Amino acid sequence: MSSGKEISYPSDLKYAATHEWVKVDGDTAIVGITDYAQDALGDIVFVELPVVGMEKNAGDSFGVVESVKAASDVYMPIGGAISATNDALTNSPETVNADAFGAGWMLKVFPYNAADLDKLMDAATYKSKIESGEIH
Repeated sequence: MSSGKEISYPSDLKYAATHEWVKVDGDTAIVGITDYAQDALGDIVFVELPVVGMEKNAGDSFGVVESVKAASDVYMPIGGAISATNDALTNSPETVNADAFGAGWMLKVFPYNAADLDKLMDAATYKSKIESGEIH
């Protein structure tokens, strides 16, 4: 852990092994990267997000997050149509570090493939796989 702060694993989210989270909000799914991922990346200096209207499948890359340490692709945890992106991250990419599960969300997906949610992990499973080194 780079920052030494406690990593958060909200229980109302679903998690992908590639460190993205999904929150279902009515008929829309909100997607971002996890607190663990932003902590591992370090200070985020650039976020590239997809064009609204694009259709993506689960596992497809949807953008790039660059930090002072590295650039990393980010992946769709669920398939669907990109209905919104968090344009505030263009000017304030550090928001992902400050609030990965809130203001640092990356995109909204509507409609989304609800069956893909069943392939994702709950918070306890995601946390235990990180702690055991099964995913990193």
